[in-house]
Amino acid sequence: MEQSVIAGHQSINDIDVYYEFYPNQTAEKTFVLLHGFLSSTFTYRHLIPLLKTEFQVLSLDLPPFGKSGKCHRYVYSYKNLADTVINLTEHLGLKKMIFVGHSMGGQIVLNILHKRQELAEKAILLCSSAYLKKSKLPLIISSYIPYFHYILKYWFARTGVKKNLQDTLFNHDLINDDMINGYLEPFLQKEIFVALTRMIRHREGDLSSEILNQIKTPCLLIWGDNDKSMPLHVGETLSQDLANSELIVLKETGHAIPEERPTEIYHYIKGFLEKEKVDIGVPLSLKTEA
Repeated sequence: MEQSVIAGHQSINDIDVYYEFYPNQTAEKTFVLLHGFLSSTFTYRHLIPLLKTEFQVLSLDLPPFGKSGKCHRYVYSYKNLADTVINLTEHLGLKKMIFVGHSMGGQIVLNILHKRQELAEKAILLCSSAYLKKSKLPLIISSYIPYFHYILKYWFARTGVKKNLQDTLFNHDLINDDMINGYLEPFLQKEIFVALTRMIRHREGDLSSEILNQIKTPCLLIWGDNDKSMPLHVGETLSQDLANSELIVLKETGHAIPEERPTEIYHYIKGFLEKEKVDIGVPLSLKTEA
C-alpha cells in the first residue's frame, strides 16, 4: 500500500543529504531520481506522483543543490556524488533499483553504473549530460581568487531563472511564478555559490566512450528534439556507446523534459520495464514518438 512521503536529511560522506522517500509495501522495484545542474528534487514533482502509485521512489538533492549541504570539505566530483548516492541507497536498504537521471543527473547515473552495475536493474537517462570535458585550467585557477563566488552569483543574477527556463523549455507557456520560485529558492543564500566554486574545481570530465562501452545495464534514453543544452546528436552518440540501449525522441520538446513531458516519460518507462532484456551488443533502433 502506498504511504506518505518520508522527507529527511542524512549525513553521507561527511555531507548532509536531503531526500524524499515514497515507500510502497507492494512494490518490488525502487526508482532513484537524480536531478540536473542548478536543480533539485523539484524537477521531478510531476513525475513522482505517477511513479509512486506502483513503485517505491527515492528522490534526493545532489550536493550542493536544493536542501542538501554546502560543505567546504566535500569533493563535488561526479565520482564522489555517485558514491554519495550509492551510500544513501545502502543506508536505506534499497534493492532492485532503477536509476533515473536528468541532464547532469544522467552522468551521475552513468558513474554509478560504471562503479556498481549490479545495483541497477535498468537505467533511464533523460537528456543526459555526456562527453563534456572538465573545466578549463584558466577557469579552475580563477576559482581560487578570493570572493570568486560573488562572480558566480552575479552571473546567475544576470541570466536569471526565467531566462534559464526559457533556454531549457520548448513550451514557454509552462513557465509560471510557482516554477520560477521553485528553481530560485535554493539560490537565495550565498553558500550555494561557494559550493559551486568548488564544483568548478572538482568536476572531472564525463565518462569516455571506452568506459561507456563497458556498461551493459539496459538503458532507456529519452530526448527532446529541440534540446539546446544537450542536442539530440549527443543522445544518438550515447545510444551507440551504450551497448544495451534504446533512444526515444520527443517532438517539440526541449531539455527540461520532466517539466514538459512527465506523462509521456512515465508511459515510455512503463513500456521499457515490461520488455525483456535487450541482447547485449545489439542496440535498439532510434524511435521517434508518433
